Amino acid sequence: MADTAPLPSGIDLQWVDATVRPQDDLFGHVNGRWLETVEIPADKGRWGAFDELREQSEADVRALIEEAAESGAAEGVSAQVAGLYRAFMDEERIEALGATPLDADLAEVADLTEVAQIPSLLGRWARAGVDGLFAPFVNTDDRASDTYIVYLEQMGLGLPDESYYREEQHAEVRASYLAHVTKMLELAGVSPADQAAARVIDLETRLAAAHWDRVSNRDSVKTYTKVERADLDTLTEGFDWTAYLAGLGADESALPAVIARQPSYLTAMGAALREVDLATWQDWLRWRLVHARAPYLSRAFVDENFDFYGRTLSGIPQLRERWKRGVAFVEGAVGEAVGQLYVERHFPPQAKERMDELVAKVVEAFRRSFADLPWMGEATRAEALAKLDSFTPKVGHPEKWKDYSALVVDAGDLVGNVVRSSAVETDRELRKLGGEVDRGEWFMTPQTVNAYYNPGMNEIVFPAAILRPPFFDAQADDAANYGGIAAVIGHEIGHGFDDQGSTFDGTGELRNWWTDEDRAGFEERTKALIGQFDAKESRFAPGKKVNGALTVGENIGDLGGLAIGFKAYQIANETAGEPPVLDGLTGQQRFFYGWAQVWRGKSRIEEAERLLAIDPHSPADLRGNAVDNVDAFHAAFGTTEGDGLWLEETERVSVF
Repeated sequence: MADTAPLPSGIDLQWVDATVRPQDDLFGHVNGRWLETVEIPADKGRWGAFDELREQSEADVRALIEEAAESGAAEGVSAQVAGLYRAFMDEERIEALGATPLDADLAEVADLTEVAQIPSLLGRWARAGVDGLFAPFVNTDDRASDTYIVYLEQMGLGLPDESYYREEQHAEVRASYLAHVTKMLELAGVSPADQAAARVIDLETRLAAAHWDRVSNRDSVKTYTKVERADLDTLTEGFDWTAYLAGLGADESALPAVIARQPSYLTAMGAALREVDLATWQDWLRWRLVHARAPYLSRAFVDENFDFYGRTLSGIPQLRERWKRGVAFVEGAVGEAVGQLYVERHFPPQAKERMDELVAKVVEAFRRSFADLPWMGEATRAEALAKLDSFTPKVGHPEKWKDYSALVVDAGDLVGNVVRSSAVETDRELRKLGGEVDRGEWFMTPQTVNAYYNPGMNEIVFPAAILRPPFFDAQADDAANYGGIAAVIGHEIGHGFDDQGSTFDGTGELRNWWTDEDRAGFEERTKALIGQFDAKESRFAPGKKVNGALTVGENIGDLGGLAIGFKAYQIANETAGEPPVLDGLTGQQRFFYGWAQVWRGKSRIEEAERLLAIDPHSPADLRGNAVDNVDAFHAAFGTTEGDGLWLEETERVSVF
């Protein structure tokens, strides 16, 4: 019998730059020719493997939406999808309406006679999709994971975060922001707009001074403060919660207690309501409204909104085509309805079967790793294994789809559709309170190119759209898949044991299950990783260092994904024997090539610098080169002292 032909390697060799050694720069070696020849699309701040798949998913969804529109269905999902898309694409009507969709809400603001009326208005606007002083959301209680509770998250700013209001490096952005707010208020008919904009930014600067920074906001323990309703009234003196709940469409039973993620901010918010004059608050409310509605108004609003948030903040030269923005709008309104159509067309059952096998191998790799960790004692090890055993993997799509039948769609009323879809989702979230936790719920749609770990449910989730090359190829050799999607699986499971995920137990509750000695050993390793990344800079933002404390969770995820993904690959080969050499590469080398090609990407300098300030992920090139801590990488490529990615063994950080 003839030998079975080997599977293709799954490595995209056309982008390999032979002039760059993998020992010096694995990311640049595997992706070098791509970096030199591929241009970032004019409507993007960055571009890479993730974005290429997102473009494909977007095009696939567009085809499904347009088919629904052509079907002529009078009711059901197809009619809703078609009506939402038509409403967004009807530029003639949107231009004719101009700023008039704002009129009723602006009149409400003008009619306010005292600051005490603002909470009621904020509740109505939150229901209608306009962000206010804080963001309420429903989630499982971190210390009682079998119940839902309302969380309160700081909000109220128009710049990316609090650092933009205080750091000198953002002074030019602040000046551009003042001009932007002025222009938007002018378009909305506010006069004199320049004075109103100045008051808005003064108020935002006051709020920003009370905001917690992004490193603090990562801390699961610090951001858990349970506040009973009576105490909430005291904490936020000046804010009428009864009026807010009525505006939101909730009764008092919805808020017996809350989790205040930043309690000191809520106190400062109350003080601002007591101390800032009504006229300033009215200007701020007008700005919040115009900012929220801008994407759904006439071209003048859309262009000005893009000019600041696209060009200025991210360096993007061109607004996305209208159909792309229309697809995003439909997905935001009825995402799982679109997802159901997507799965029927684009997700073969065998992909889930192969993924289930990979997940099982990665879980087994974690199990063996925990058994052998020299720094982890028996009591902590038992807890870690129990948490691992209780992981829930979700692959492809939900078993039960969301029901959107309550949404009334009007193809001639874009802003009305925005308001009604927000209200439907608000009601869906409020209905959770007091009910049984739905552990089948997904927080990404199947057509999303991403993955996540949810500590409150101890689950890892992989939507259908990420299960494509270079992440996953059912027709390719194992090595690239283990370096790609299996390492991503390891990354997501690793979040269950990173600096924050490790504060949750296997039931999803925030509980310290570590001995003091083991926690100290873990923190010794995380501090070393923070120190490493504090010293690194990306080729896309030269001269700007990474914030190691902000990115440590994702860096632990990457490091764990690499180490555990490689161990899973070894487990897969235990019975199959030594993998073949393909494309001149050993199996071990192809694993690391697979990892590096997943992070193929580049960024405009403005976007790279913006992300350094706010993104908990390290830049793509540093993620691709995270191999420098992994012994198996050095063995696979024979690195030696003096190589660009060489790290002394004593300096390599190993967590799992």
